[in-house]
Order: sequence, then structure tokens, then C-alpha cells
Amino acid sequence: MQFNFCEIVGEEQLTLSVKEYSHIFKVRRIAIGANLDFSNLRDGKIYTYKINDINKKEAHLTLKYTQDAKKVSTCKVHVGWCMVDPKTIEKNIAMLNEMGVEKLTFVYAEFSQKSYKIDENRLRRILINSCEQSGRTSLMQIEVLPSVKKYLETYPKSIIIDFSENFLSDKNNIESFLVGPEGGFSQSEQELFMNREVFGLKSPNILRSETAVTGVCAKIVL
Repeated sequence: MQFNFCEIVGEEQLTLSVKEYSHIFKVRRIAIGANLDFSNLRDGKIYTYKINDINKKEAHLTLKYTQDAKKVSTCKVHVGWCMVDPKTIEKNIAMLNEMGVEKLTFVYAEFSQKSYKIDENRLRRILINSCEQSGRTSLMQIEVLPSVKKYLETYPKSIIIDFSENFLSDKNNIESFLVGPEGGFSQSEQELFMNREVFGLKSPNILRSETAVTGVCAKIVL
């Protein structure tokens, strides 16, 4: 773990709930006198506190010093991902955060299950844990859009990842892309792509939605 997340760090004195931070005081058994690093995932700084006291309910810490966080790779890549099963999203979203993706937009395509709903609070917890583990000091942004049409209006420069002989390569300078749902894009949605760049992937296999998203991100970012 590179640091611990805490929204209220920065003050000279810090009081933490032992129950809320049980992973520190009960699981890791960090003792009095030890130093702990914290980030609020907003200002790009690491706050180092010394533990002064631990009782059954609270731990009291004193700020020792503040420093700029080490440079962790982030990028300006924006990912559009047509809605799939939330369980699939939860299993893969940390990888996108760790690769440095700046923003992730979920889109309800015509073939998306409309009953699928995003639990943004749960995704936030997953992303916080991902940041603590990877050292990233900013959360990946999350948004939800109601249709592919709305997505294209909002992100007019985004490319489309679909079946095409125009293969995506390392030479492509991509800042935003959209991957369809498991059933692919509908005919009416494909008609919206007439004046847009549409790229295919060289894999001879039919890729799952999450495989395509992760694969394209890796090709662009890593």
C-alpha cells in the first residue's frame, strides 16, 4: 500500500475512527509512534502523520511533514464503455484506474440491458483502494450518459471501436474512444458513425466488451 486515503488530511492534528480505519489499526496493527502516509486524492500531496495515541474508538495523530506525491503516470485518455453487467465493470475498473485513464463514461446503447445500474459509491470505493495500492493520487472520473447519440454529441472527437479493417495501431494518436456492449452497436447507432473514425482490432477472436476496453487502453497508454 502506497498511502491511506483520508478526505480531511492537512490539519496539524488528525483524529481517525479505529472502526473506520480497522485495516490500519486492527489488521495491519500499526502501533503508537509509527508514521502513516495519507492522501486526499485531490491536491497531489502526501501527508505524513505520527500516531500519538490509540484507544478503543479513536486514534490521534500529528502532522510531521507534507510533500508532493511521487510522479505516477496518468494520461488524458477518455474511455466510453457501453453498459455491461455491473459485476463485470467492478472486476475491471481498477485496471483502467491503474493505467492512468482520466475519465470513464458509461453509455446506454440500444443493446445494453436497461436494468443495469451503476453503483457509483461502490465504484468510488474500488477506485480509492486502487489508488492506495498503485500510488495514483487522483481518482478516475466517472459519468453515465443515456445513449450513444448523446455520447457522440458530448465527445465529437471520440473514435469508435467496432468491426473494421482500419486497424488500430500504435501510431494512432487517440484521446477518446467508445467500445460497444456485448451485442455490439445497433444498425441505427452504426449510421451515426458515418462521418467518424471507426477502428477494428487485429484479434481473430470475438472479444468480450471488457477485453476490448482493457486491450485498447493498454495499446494507447502502456
